[in-house]
Amino acid sequence: MLISTKTETARQTEATYIVDDQPYKGWEYIGSAPKPGTPGYGQDVSGEDVPQAYLVMQPPHSVTRPHFHQTNQFQVFVDGGGTVGKLRVDPLTIQYAGGNTPYGPIVAADDGVHYFTLRQAWDSGAKYLPANRDLLVKGQQRQVVGVKSGNGSAQTETLIEPTQDGLFAQCITLGPGAKGTLPDAAEGDGQYHVVISGSLQRNGASLPPLSVEFASSDEGAVEVEAGPDGLELLLARFPKR
Repeated sequence: MLISTKTETARQTEATYIVDDQPYKGWEYIGSAPKPGTPGYGQDVSGEDVPQAYLVMQPPHSVTRPHFHQTNQFQVFVDGGGTVGKLRVDPLTIQYAGGNTPYGPIVAADDGVHYFTLRQAWDSGAKYLPANRDLLVKGQQRQVVGVKSGNGSAQTETLIEPTQDGLFAQCITLGPGAKGTLPDAAEGDGQYHVVISGSLQRNGASLPPLSVEFASSDEGAVEVEAGPDGLELLLARFPKR
């Protein structure tokens, strides 16, 4: 399974949600994003085993309280800046948080902070702490962070070193019209591809910056082709469950 969503398609889904009296905006890319303020938000603990990807636009000086999710996820910080706990996050920072791993608060700086949430399975939304401590399953917490160096001349840059169970994140840069083969999705449990700059050519369509793909593990090694301005692509692969 390979799912591709262009930026323009996701932009059409823009919605505003009030979180602790703060107006967050969101774009849905793949699957259905959790809807703050709706029944069951952050409480249901099971659902469809389908990928879920969306962009969060957190407003300036807002605070997302510490929380966790039951599902493995990546967060990719693509605009603005702020902090996650004691960690400074600016473009391009990627955080992997395994299911039942608490993190936060997420504090937005003067320009707000925008980040993708990327999951290989459904999650109902933030389980805020300490209120939802009874839902937290302890014993397998895992958090890994990678930061892009900004060396634009490198063809590949590893942001999260590959592990035995397949966790991995890498930036790949291709010149105009160049083709390449990505690391094998089957070495983990599916992976996301986020267009950072340039464009990705897929089935006759051009996917511009902030477009997103999900490749399930049965897709294997996915081929990519850069557009006329080249391509900078972030690959984020989940560990095997």
